Order: sequence, then structure tokens, then C-alpha cells
Amino acid sequence: MSTVLQVTNVEKYYGNKGSLTKALDDISFLVEKGEFVGIMGASGSGKTTLLNCISTIDKVTGGSILVNGNDITTLKKTALNKFRRDELGFVFQDFNLLDTMTAYENIALALSIQKVGASEIDKRVKEVATKLGITEVLKKYPYQMSGGQKQRVACARAVVTNPKLILADEPTGALDSKASRMLLDSFKTLNKELEATILMVTHDAFTASYASRIIFIKDGKIFTELKRESGESKKDFFNRIIQVVTLLGGEMDELI
Repeated sequence: MSTVLQVTNVEKYYGNKGSLTKALDDISFLVEKGEFVGIMGASGSGKTTLLNCISTIDKVTGGSILVNGNDITTLKKTALNKFRRDELGFVFQDFNLLDTMTAYENIALALSIQKVGASEIDKRVKEVATKLGITEVLKKYPYQMSGGQKQRVACARAVVTNPKLILADEPTGALDSKASRMLLDSFKTLNKELEATILMVTHDAFTASYASRIIFIKDGKIFTELKRESGESKKDFFNRIIQVVTLLGGEMDELI
């Protein structure tokens, strides 16, 4: 296995000398190619800050973040834009689809920006749409789709460029339980069949149980990790996640 993401001694401060908040406190971990890793923690624990630093939305105060061997904390504007375009895929809670484009056009946009040929775009869009079960909505606009369909289109858009890393921020937050299950099944398809490497922030234990490993964060530090054992059922993994959530000492309704 090759390492896709290497986070080393990352720290993040907000504010100034008079009022300084330490959002991330010496965090280090690795994500290997093909892993599906969840990040959990109560509100204010630092999990979203961590994702923002990895996605280059925010800058670290100290430490390094390597994606595919390249330290992204040192990249300048042009190189940063190229990194985001070519190396990362994003799945947001609120879909972030363009309302004036069809599902097909939303998925194809990133490939067009990369100047991929029309026939190759068509092939790749249809392949990923088939994998995620959204071929019937390719000609529809976002307003014509359900929340679950829109989120699966967003997943297709994230993966169609074959990024090194897919970042998902509370991807089931705006979905009902049925749509959430369909989306999470789509994530498993991306992970298993397309060998996509996924890092997902979630406060929801059921959502987290779809991952193969969970990193728990408390007060800006890694509290512990859980790895799904070979042959372990999702239900049993879910129960172990709940046990750790209890140890975290946060309000249970924040995390379930």
C-alpha cells in the first residue's frame, strides 16, 4: 500500500496574542491508498478545521500535510489551484451543484476544465453514473432531482477526475435516512470498486460505521482510533463506535 495522505504534527491557531484559540494540537496520522477513513468528534473538536486544512481552504499554523508525497502547506496560488483541480475531490453537505447545468454537465465540468476530450468525458461520466445508479438523472437539472440523487451526482463529480483523495464534509447531513443509506452505499462502491481513498468528517455514528477506520478528535487532539476488524459486521463496528463516543464524554445527541 502507498500513503496518500500524511499529516504530521499539525497545529492550527485562531485569533491573536490577546485571545488565542488552539483548534488543532499536534495531530499526526496516515491514510493509505484505498482506505475509507472517518473523522469523528463533538462540535468544536477541530474535525472540520482539520478537513479545511487538508483541503487547503485553511492554512496550518505548524506542521506538514503531504498528499501523494507533496507538501501542500508550501504550495503557492497557481500550484494550489492545480492541486485542488487534479488531486482532490469534494463532497459537501449542501451538494454545491450548479443549478443551470444538468447532472451530466455538472459531472463533466471538472474534466472539461482539465481539457479532457469529449469522447473520453462521455465515457467517464457514463461509467461513474452507472456505478452510482444515476444514469436516469443525467439529463435532469438539480431542481428535478431528490436530495439523494443530487448527493450521488456530487459523488460522481468528485470521483470522475480520479483524484488521489476524496474529502467529504458531513455528506449525509441534509439527507433523510433512506437517501443517507443510498449515499453511503455509493461511497462503499467508490471505495471498493474504484479504489477511491476517502476521508469523511461526520458527527453521526451510523454514517461512520461505513468507514474502515475512525479517527476520534477531542479538543483538537486525536483521542483514539478504531479499525474495523476483518469480517466484523457494520452493526458490531457501530456498537464499538458508540462505546468510544461515550468515553469521549460529549453529549450523545451531538454524535448520534
